[in-house]
Amino acid sequence: MLDHLICDCDGVLVDSEVIADRVLVETLSATFPGLDFEAAAKTAFGQQTSRFLAGLETQFGITMPVDFLDTIDRHIEAELAKSLGPIAGVRDALQRVTLPAAVVSNSRLARVTASVKRAGLTEIFGPRVFSAEQVARPKPFPDVYLHAAQQLGVEPARCVVVEDSISGLNAARAAGMKTIAFVGASHIPDGYAEVLRSLGVTRIIERMEQLPALVAAGVRGEFGDVQS
Repeated sequence: MLDHLICDCDGVLVDSEVIADRVLVETLSATFPGLDFEAAAKTAFGQQTSRFLAGLETQFGITMPVDFLDTIDRHIEAELAKSLGPIAGVRDALQRVTLPAAVVSNSRLARVTASVKRAGLTEIFGPRVFSAEQVARPKPFPDVYLHAAQQLGVEPARCVVVEDSISGLNAARAAGMKTIAFVGASHIPDGYAEVLRSLGVTRIIERMEQLPALVAAGVRGEFGDVQS
């Protein structure tokens, strides 16, 4: 049985990852001309930007400028404000889900709150918005999911999480929660669903209209002990 739905934000509620990745590459390329960050940017999927940048410093033997993370965040925020849109069908799908819903994200709390507002989902989630800023370790560690469950007053095992990244799915499973993988955002590469299946993920949706029926099955107890 399930008591609560928890959604990742970027790539689940809003189609933001493709925007953030583009801005990230543009900012890096302007700062370090002559270096090609395109391939490396593909590994940013599901990571905190700070951790991704630290990896680039090691990979390329470079040092990020002071406050570079803040610079990237400002550029991303400016672009999101102009062009961010909700995932197709997400508002209708969430309105049809009978469980209360929360948001859990690796992004900064201010960005998550703004994204939820831009997507027209504030009334669905209310104050139930949580960020890795509030815990010691980001996804793929379970900390932010465990924090959310504690704040919501719900057992982790009675939560179902919608995630798009392997990192996020691993974090939710490590917290003891059930998971659903969403592979319908524009940044998802071809063949990603098959990669997830090879990792043992069985509950995968390509369109948000599939979410209410799947959550309803979990509410009826049909997920059993299968986490993914």
